[in-house]
Amino acid sequence: MAWNPEALPDLPGRTFAVTGATAGIGYFIAEQLAGTGAHVVLLGRAPERLRTAVTTLRARVGSARLSTIPLDLADLGSVAGAAERLVRLGRVDALIENAGITAPGPLRRSTEQGFELAMGTNHFGHFALTALAMPVLTASAARIVSMGSLITRLRRFDLDDLQSARSYSDFRAYTQSKHAVQSFGLELDRRLRAAGYPVRSIVAQPGFSLDRSTPDRPGISTRVPAFRLLAPVCQGKDHGAWSAVRAAADPSVEGGTYLGPARLGVGRPVPGTAPATSRDPALASRLWTVSEELTGIPFRITAQ
Repeated sequence: MAWNPEALPDLPGRTFAVTGATAGIGYFIAEQLAGTGAHVVLLGRAPERLRTAVTTLRARVGSARLSTIPLDLADLGSVAGAAERLVRLGRVDALIENAGITAPGPLRRSTEQGFELAMGTNHFGHFALTALAMPVLTASAARIVSMGSLITRLRRFDLDDLQSARSYSDFRAYTQSKHAVQSFGLELDRRLRAAGYPVRSIVAQPGFSLDRSTPDRPGISTRVPAFRLLAPVCQGKDHGAWSAVRAAADPSVEGGTYLGPARLGVGRPVPGTAPATSRDPALASRLWTVSEELTGIPFRITAQ
């Protein structure tokens, strides 16, 4: 049966953790999964925004089973604390790594550990979170869902200037970070399979998802009419959540899959083909080594 993102199966007893669940696509991922009867763990940086997201979710899904974990991906200390709390849950069926900075700004800025802000948040933070949460992910035979982007088709990946130290623009920094996210997500699945782990890694991209087409949610989003010319190629962030939700919840989706809207930027989520750079094992292996060295967190996946 074809996957229908508007008629999700009941998933009581399952636990889904969503980073960046207080706004945009992350909020709608949480809302859609909450409607399945699953336990949804919202991870976010700002306590007040976590509270607002919980309030809004409960208004939409009266039976929602929710909990929150503070997480600032730009600070590896916060990442370690969040990973510890995930491990203490005892079960996480899917970790959906949605959070990210899309516009790091016109001037190059740094995270707490001195990484370029977009790369440090979008890739290094999630790399560390995944590595540190592996005990519960392995025990749960979980799925790890990385949030990619169509922007990776517009500009090449420069691993030799990973953190945009030589050449910086906010567009370049964001693109670099999303290349890293996709490359890591696919390499992670290769390593998990080779080592015989029950965990699967999937990359989801949300298409062209804009605030203008997104439904109202008090404290989260306010709908603005979309430009008619954009309507055929853009969708709301509620639909942008569909790829990640399917990656997390559809048992037919295999590890290593690249999911995205059927019509590239819009539509129901279907398997597709990631950019060649994201599928390059040699480049991904180099990125993995650099990520371990810079974060100081060994991420060894050895045979079970």
